[in-house]
Amino acid sequence: MKNSLNANPPRIDLGLLFLRLTGSLLLLHVHGLPKIFHFSEELTRIEDPFGLGPWMSLLPAIFAEVICPLFIIAGLFTRLACLPVIGVLLVAMLFVHPDWSIAEGQFGWLLLIIFTTLALTGPGRWRVGTKMTGAGEVSRGAG
Repeated sequence: MKNSLNANPPRIDLGLLFLRLTGSLLLLHVHGLPKIFHFSEELTRIEDPFGLGPWMSLLPAIFAEVICPLFIIAGLFTRLACLPVIGVLLVAMLFVHPDWSIAEGQFGWLLLIIFTTLALTGPGRWRVGTKMTGAGEVSRGAG
């Protein structure tokens, strides 16, 4: 007998995959990749809310906005990978831009909702390291 508590309907797994892909690709495209492609310029523009210097402000942002989304897209260590993203978003929304209205910060708040949801739910079954078996079920692959 199958354990129905661990069996998500395929539409939930599809929804989690869609959330992982779209949220991560948006974060990469809008915030992460520009920081890499224009690194020197970003060092002069990045906010430094805690007085750590531009390098110590930019490097965690790049980690959270480039490396973590790649793990989230793959569905690897998803919950853990969401934590730096959530941290950077909270710093941005609460410390760097505290004067923004909800309308001005809506993109950041929506990203925060997406990645907090993924941190709570996990990646779903459609991720790297799983293989499809008969009748659309997913089983954990050996590698």
